[in-house]
Amino acid sequence: MTQRPPNTKDRLIVTAAKLFQRSGYNGVGLAELLAEAQAPKGSLYHHFPKGKPDLALAAASWASDGMLNMIAAAFDDAADFRDGVTTLCHKIAKLFDTSAQWETCPIAATLFESPDNRAFREHADRLYESWIIEVRNHAARFGVSDPENAADTLFIVMQGGWQLARARRDSNVLRRLPNLFPWNSLRQPG
Repeated sequence: MTQRPPNTKDRLIVTAAKLFQRSGYNGVGLAELLAEAQAPKGSLYHHFPKGKPDLALAAASWASDGMLNMIAAAFDDAADFRDGVTTLCHKIAKLFDTSAQWETCPIAATLFESPDNRAFREHADRLYESWIIEVRNHAARFGVSDPENAADTLFIVMQGGWQLARARRDSNVLRRLPNLFPWNSLRQPG
């Protein structure tokens, strides 16, 4: 069975996510985006009536969905919360190794370059919160005493770890995160 090529809307979203991650929202022009996506200008406004801002929101959502899938995959077969955290850190390290190591979180790259844009900030908050909720649900499933704190802490540790890994260009920073996690503050059964 032959796989159909992505439609124009999907090409625009995926291309925007990758370009924004590499160059930031303000570092990507419409001409570059359209050329890279092989899409006519009219299609951008057909699918995203407000143009680049609407596309940025869609691209951030697409990137966030990928992270949610990664979180689920890390925790679904985990023996306990620590095992899920370790697996997630290793998956993110592998992603770091396969991407350009200077790239930032696609949500931050897309949505925080316009700090005065309330819609962008609110969208970023919703996306990040969805990651935290996903982790919190797994922490609760594994009996962690304070699932909300565990999820918040993991998010903060991973964001900082990604930045340090970028600065050092070393994915092992991410692989070491489970050893730095404050496990003693999280009581798990067993």
